[in-house]
Amino acid sequence: MKVLVTGAHGQVGWELSNRSGHRGFNILALDRATLDITDQSAVNREVSGSGASVVVNAAAYTAVDQAESEPKLAFAANRDGPAYLASACAEAGIPLIHISTDFVFDGEKKGPYHERDRVSPLNVYGKSKAAGETAVRERLQEHIILRTSWVYGVHGRNFVKTMLRFGRERDVIQVVADQHGCPTYAADLAETILTIAAQVLEGRQVHWGTYHYCGKGVTTWHGFAEKIYALASEYTNLAVKRIEPITTEEYPTVAKRPPNSTLDCSLLAEKYGITQLPWVASLAEMIEMMFSVEKSNNS
Repeated sequence: MKVLVTGAHGQVGWELSNRSGHRGFNILALDRATLDITDQSAVNREVSGSGASVVVNAAAYTAVDQAESEPKLAFAANRDGPAYLASACAEAGIPLIHISTDFVFDGEKKGPYHERDRVSPLNVYGKSKAAGETAVRERLQEHIILRTSWVYGVHGRNFVKTMLRFGRERDVIQVVADQHGCPTYAADLAETILTIAAQVLEGRQVHWGTYHYCGKGVTTWHGFAEKIYALASEYTNLAVKRIEPITTEEYPTVAKRPPNSTLDCSLLAEKYGITQLPWVASLAEMIEMMFSVEKSNNS
């Protein structure tokens, strides 16, 4: 029951490593220092010698704006790395669960994206992730590609932590209000992956292919920020007094973002019985955990 996890120091990889024990999994958690997935020889060596029954790829280049000036690095990690993993898994007869993103879509659709919708990424990051999906599909039949969106968690850098930092420092904060999406708690995504891995490991029927998982409910970055501050105010005093909604045009970024990142997750529920958890409830859990740890560290 061994699961090899790449990108173990990322938000989702960290949760996978910390949540696997209650399922009885033996996790081989590898960060970039122990396995650089852009090194094909290292990937072949690690996968073939790991004794793993499932590989989960949580490694990725995720600096969306920086990718515009570093396309080679983005494609190396997000296309070539998954290609090497898929080839190594095919050679070893091991299934692969690969994490992808809502950024493979252009966001122009009026409504949530389904797995069958045509990909049309707007930026280098999205293009590299779309290429990674294709690389996995071409090399390995026994794969799950799991697209997600707006990931946050207790470990690593993310929107929630940035907003909390700003909320302590500023009395007025401006946040984009015309991009729509579904915030996803890294812990919920990790549990989804572990549920699929368990089905693979237990020899039950597995429906290979591409799926979506994100938090239940749609909001904007502005709405997300408002809820963060409302929940955090129960635990600490914040400097922020006003959260102003602004447009994407008023907050230009190097990489263009999709205006609609909402994902339809009904296929995952149909095939695996995995239902979405409400993003507001998950956010409340994450914030309570963060402040509990902070209080414990300060006592």
